[in-house]
Amino acid sequence: MKASAYKDLPEGELIGRYLEGDQEAFEVLVRLHKERVFGFLLGMVQDRNLANDLFQDTWLSVISALRKKRGSYEHTGRFINWVIRIARNAALDHFRRRSRWTDNGADETYWDRLPDRNPLPDAVLTISEDLQLLEESIGRLPSAQREVVLMRQEGLTFREIAQLTGVSINTALGRMRYGLINLRKMMNSAHQVPVDTPVTA
Repeated sequence: MKASAYKDLPEGELIGRYLEGDQEAFEVLVRLHKERVFGFLLGMVQDRNLANDLFQDTWLSVISALRKKRGSYEHTGRFINWVIRIARNAALDHFRRRSRWTDNGADETYWDRLPDRNPLPDAVLTISEDLQLLEESIGRLPSAQREVVLMRQEGLTFREIAQLTGVSINTALGRMRYGLINLRKMMNSAHQVPVDTPVTA
């Protein structure tokens, strides 16, 4: 089948065709989401070669899950969210093996005790200027904040982020806000603008 024939097919149908033996349908799914999945993994592990390895592992896990039960992916949810969850697990498994992941996953509520500041809006994640500096700054965030910022950057809602990370929505919101505050501090510092002490919570 020509590539153009897949152009307007919904993801559920592409998955169905793949399960019926259409390999090209799966390749279309990978092409649709490869940039978002790889970008998420690169942000998580901060190493391009490792991100490539985990990217391959992620899609192998997707294939295995789809073939194993054929019900592992439910069409009621967004396919990309399911893939990001698998990618996140791949990254966390790597960190657990290396004993490098420090997020304790505590379900604390930050929202009611956040400092009264004006954080950067979500639009900070889409700015084009100083993109390299922004990516480096995201890589320097505490692991829990970095994970939420990256997921938000990929378009996930806070409810989806909370479900994926196993915390409350308030905690996800708090981590995002602290992450944005810290990004602003690091960006300002790089431009030699006076800033306060970074927020570490």
